Amino acid sequence: MDYNLELKDLIKTVAQEGASDLHLSEGRRPTIRVSGFLIPLVKKEILNKEALDAIITILLTKENKELFLKNKEMDFSFNTEEGVRFRGNAFYQQGSVSIALRLIPKKIRSFEELNLPEALKAFADKEQGFFLVVGPVGHGKSTTLAAMIESINDSRAEHILTIEDPIEYLYEQKKSIIDQREVKIDTVDFPTALQSMFREDIDVALIGEMRGAETIATAVTAAETGHLVFSTLHTNSASQTISRIIDSFPGEQQNQIRVQLAGSLNGIFSQRLVPRISGGLIPAYELLINNTAISNLIRENRIHEINSVIETSSQDGMVDMNRSLAELVSKGEITIEDAYRHALDPRVLERML
Repeated sequence: MDYNLELKDLIKTVAQEGASDLHLSEGRRPTIRVSGFLIPLVKKEILNKEALDAIITILLTKENKELFLKNKEMDFSFNTEEGVRFRGNAFYQQGSVSIALRLIPKKIRSFEELNLPEALKAFADKEQGFFLVVGPVGHGKSTTLAAMIESINDSRAEHILTIEDPIEYLYEQKKSIIDQREVKIDTVDFPTALQSMFREDIDVALIGEMRGAETIATAVTAAETGHLVFSTLHTNSASQTISRIIDSFPGEQQNQIRVQLAGSLNGIFSQRLVPRISGGLIPAYELLINNTAISNLIRENRIHEINSVIETSSQDGMVDMNRSLAELVSKGEITIEDAYRHALDPRVLERML
């Protein structure tokens, strides 16, 4: 079998079916994810070891394949000749190779196209500070951040640096200078790239993911010293995000990071992609804005009170996740069952419906 042609055909199917992901594993048929649901490609043959070994050789550079064989897992990006781009992860399971490919759309969509609140533009327009987009894996964090970076690129001249593992969206340079660095290719690791950033005349930084205390500390310091910093965390809510950041530091350093975070944080956007009744996915979200009340709670280690402030501060622009879900139900966008499935506190949601 010509595995180059087979991979091209699979990628064509992903595009035609509007799929977000392609899964390749030994002993299973290729499987795509459409609107959150996994669909086996029943017309395709069950994959064997020969097929997976051939496909991984196509997807990875020689250097990355050596790293994959050594480390047993590898994040990577892959471009087709037609310009279709994927973020990938190759890994072993029960001694066999498996591959997960996430389609990265070529066009960076606007806030309106993504059904995201226009309030996000206000955070993209800031001169400095720290803004996080959080949520589970596969719920559109990178896409939201790309929309924010593109908003800056469209509107003003800044030097923007992205540090990613791997690079996802590729930006066309418009008003801004945009440099994109990929960990393991353009830099050794996140901390090294972040330290270099201070000598590269950067205005805006996008850090693909907060990985460890050193990365977080450097990012917060950058936000304090005149940079606008964006990043992500795999957390479920704004309050959990703040707790995760603080808890990643040793006890003797936690007071310092609380003070720094209270002063440098702009906001936290937590999102979920929920199946839409009319088809596709639509975001439900929580938005924390770091006002005086939130800043005091962070500084005084009263993180458990943050949810209540978000719930009662809609007049200040904050958005509660349950309120967002309830509004989507009332507009006929999502089902009540899906709203409960994504609610952090179903009892509160019940009172809103």
